[in-house]
Amino acid sequence: MDIKLSPEDQAFADEVRRFIRDNLPADIADKVRRDIHLSKDDYMRWQQILGARGWHVMTWPEAHGGPGWTITQRYLFEVISAEMDCPLIQPFGPRMAGPVIFTFGNDDQRARFLPGIRDSTVWWCQGYSEPQSGSDLASLATRAEDRGDHYLVNGQKIWTTYAHYADWMFCLVRTSKEDRPQKGISFLLIDMTTPGITVQPIPMLEGTHSFNTVFFEDVKVPKENLIGVEGKGWTYAKFLLEHERVDNAAIGVTKAALRRVKEIAAAEPGAGGRPLIEDPLFHARLTAVEAQLMSLELAALRTLSAVASGGSPGPASSLLKIRGTEIAQRISELGSEAVGWYALPWQPEVLDGSANEEPIGPAHAGPAANAYLWRRCMSIYGGSNEIQRNIIAKQMLGL
Repeated sequence: MDIKLSPEDQAFADEVRRFIRDNLPADIADKVRRDIHLSKDDYMRWQQILGARGWHVMTWPEAHGGPGWTITQRYLFEVISAEMDCPLIQPFGPRMAGPVIFTFGNDDQRARFLPGIRDSTVWWCQGYSEPQSGSDLASLATRAEDRGDHYLVNGQKIWTTYAHYADWMFCLVRTSKEDRPQKGISFLLIDMTTPGITVQPIPMLEGTHSFNTVFFEDVKVPKENLIGVEGKGWTYAKFLLEHERVDNAAIGVTKAALRRVKEIAAAEPGAGGRPLIEDPLFHARLTAVEAQLMSLELAALRTLSAVASGGSPGPASSLLKIRGTEIAQRISELGSEAVGWYALPWQPEVLDGSANEEPIGPAHAGPAANAYLWRRCMSIYGGSNEIQRNIIAKQMLGL
């Protein structure tokens, strides 16, 4: 989809392209282009390069060190970044912890925590889901007992992305069992080096290690690390989750994935020796998902525009999360279909860059199985799509 740009926005897009071309490290771009797993150092290097201009905290107001971009500029940056093989900006600090801290935190907390996020010297993780409290997050059981000048935290979090990298966690804990479950939840910032914290990896089906279980055993958290008011954590969590679900639409990344599938289909032979992309059935499926992506893009822009005008994403964020993840999954299915039998071999050494021999099949076939398997979890994390449909039914349809 082409969006008509003003001269100012066109100049901005040109500036972003020049900056990325001049500053994106070649080794990182090569990994992204070949779907090789990135290290913590890869992510941090790129975010620190962006941080020199405040670009990786694009949603932040200028008062807190953000670039003051318009919705259109944010959209352009994300799409151009994906198009030019930039790594994803890890959201846990810039898009999650940061906005909660500068919106609901106090001046001392802003002074303590925002600089490390802004400079990409501190890595954050999200402590929400628990073994018995995933999509039903309000039932969480991790307990924070008031011990005067600190809380004593005991419990367990699960599916904690990059907890093994993290310096800090923003964490939902139960400080009261009175009244409705939502009213007893508080929002704590927890130093991951605190005694009593254990991080245990969860190996994934496609061979990566990004998720973890985190155990808390008599972990002391100073009272000054409580965000806002005790018992109001559910309000802050909903604020964060609505914005996370808008991000889960991942328009730029999905457009880049679709472009790669087109390139693969143009290189792979189809019936009669013609390129697969010319096969009528495959082409029809490809154009159908492209049309769906265009529709999603317009919906995401409308939602972002409403947010920029002071509104809330509301249940529209659930719609975007559902459609965005389903479209990404469909594109990964087309990618596997395009490489045919070459999608079957499991080649983890190709994905981590350690291979010392040629991969089986063409170079673009190696990541196909990984992409397909990884995208299965997209409709589960961030609140499963089934839960998102319940939200839509309740808030939009009154059911």
